[in-house]
Amino acid sequence: MKNILSYRGIFPKIDSSAFVASNAIISGDVILGKNSGIWYGCVLRGDVTKIVIGDNTNIQDNSVLHGTRPNHAQNKTGAEGAMVIVGSNVTIGHGAIIHACIIEDYAFIGMGSIAMDLARVEKFGMLAAGAVLTPGKVVKSGQIWAGNPAKYFRDMTESEKNYIKISADNYAELAREYKESEANQK
Repeated sequence: MKNILSYRGIFPKIDSSAFVASNAIISGDVILGKNSGIWYGCVLRGDVTKIVIGDNTNIQDNSVLHGTRPNHAQNKTGAEGAMVIVGSNVTIGHGAIIHACIIEDYAFIGMGSIAMDLARVEKFGMLAAGAVLTPGKVVKSGQIWAGNPAKYFRDMTESEKNYIKISADNYAELAREYKESEANQK
């Protein structure tokens, strides 16, 4: 596939059950888990460091994921701190930017939001649409952060936590449907 590219001899490792849209670009040291979906216009650049995406995770249209070199000004903690790690059952909304940070299982990243170097969104944490999570900040489990710069907004309800599960499941099913549809077109 022309949209799956090696960088310095390293090819992305994409599970056979994952869906990658025809105009998404995945390059270099990227690992994509089972039943995950990389949607139209996304860019995952594993050139300066690794990107790891868990199972049943959806990265929606026009999102960008990229790490940073270990010696970059914002990152003095070594190579692992420069990686992008996205857990399982995560939803990353349309047009988000995820840069050199960690998004844990069952987190939710709203449309158009930005998570910067060494930031972290913990399990069942939510970064609201349009929010900018500045370097090193942590959205704790069960919290919603919003604004620019992002700040604690409120705790999540059980209904909102359940919505995160539903969103991940719905997008995993949609990825399966797209994958089957593509197979039938060949």
